[in-house]
Amino acid sequence: MSQEKLVISIDAMGGDNSPKVVIEGLSLVHKKNPDIHFLLYGDETKILKEMSKFPALKDACEIFHTEEFVTNDDKPSHVIRNRATSMYQAIDAVKQGKAQAVVSAGNTGALMAISKMVLKTIQKIHRPAIVSIMPHEQGRYVMLDLGANTECDGINLAEFCIMGNIYAKCALNLKEPRVALMNIGAEEMKGKDEIHAAAHILKNSHLNLNFIGYIEPHEIPHNKADVIVADGFSGNIALKSVEGTCYLIMKLIKNSIKTSLLAKIGIPFFYGVFKKLKKTMDPRLYNGAMLVGLNGLSVKSHGGTDAFGFSVAVENAAKLVANDFIGSIRRELENIDLDELSQEAYYEVY
Repeated sequence: MSQEKLVISIDAMGGDNSPKVVIEGLSLVHKKNPDIHFLLYGDETKILKEMSKFPALKDACEIFHTEEFVTNDDKPSHVIRNRATSMYQAIDAVKQGKAQAVVSAGNTGALMAISKMVLKTIQKIHRPAIVSIMPHEQGRYVMLDLGANTECDGINLAEFCIMGNIYAKCALNLKEPRVALMNIGAEEMKGKDEIHAAAHILKNSHLNLNFIGYIEPHEIPHNKADVIVADGFSGNIALKSVEGTCYLIMKLIKNSIKTSLLAKIGIPFFYGVFKKLKKTMDPRLYNGAMLVGLNGLSVKSHGGTDAFGFSVAVENAAKLVANDFIGSIRRELENIDLDELSQEAYYEVY
């Protein structure tokens, strides 16, 4: 990647096993990307204790001691204005221009709330969304919103399509991502009015976007689209349904092998297949959901991930910075009046 002045701020106290996992993850990133500099916010004594195991990492880090940190049980409303926490200060470093992205494995609700309050939304974007990368049968796709907005109107969904399109270009290196709205059917008359309004906006705008229409949930794993867009309620349910199904399949395979002598005998012949399947389904490879639509990159690592998973989240953040993700969104929206298109869609659909 080799960016000369790439700086990422880290909430070193976020997650189930911090700062141990955080420091171990950063050591993995540093080995592959020695030019990235890290600003660590948290308990200096604990951070230095873990960092002593990785001497090469020390020169790439600057530590800022904080007495307080956000726990998983804290309500966003209680911590949103507490500027003394490691999470708040790590996010504020992006606002102040000290860092180009922030990564935290801490409380999701708190990270979203503080990021929205401190970084603010990009001009012309009405609401930010949570986006993540998921595997399908021939590669990967991005999906949003995954829970930031339980209810959305047509203009919100259209904005998610724009941001998801740019995210896929930056994160997946796709030149012309296929963008689809998740719906209960492919027919024009099916689904909610908000989805129809979003489709109308996208079809009648001059966006540089390959909009392919609607996609049903069962089609998502089959490489029908590269960007899947839904409201946060539907998207979160779809995500958790996929995760639960993957877990069920892996569990059934293991149980079948345990109860069959022939299956046990055949394991050596299928070792390569199982290894490839496990690697493809490894959730650590897709760690690092991002809150898109803000004036700064805010990345959420899974709280229970290990060092490798945390390193993936940090590397994803670095890649988006290198590809000027936020600048790309601003340029895409510069000559587009989505509010005007939304009014046209309202009279057309409603």
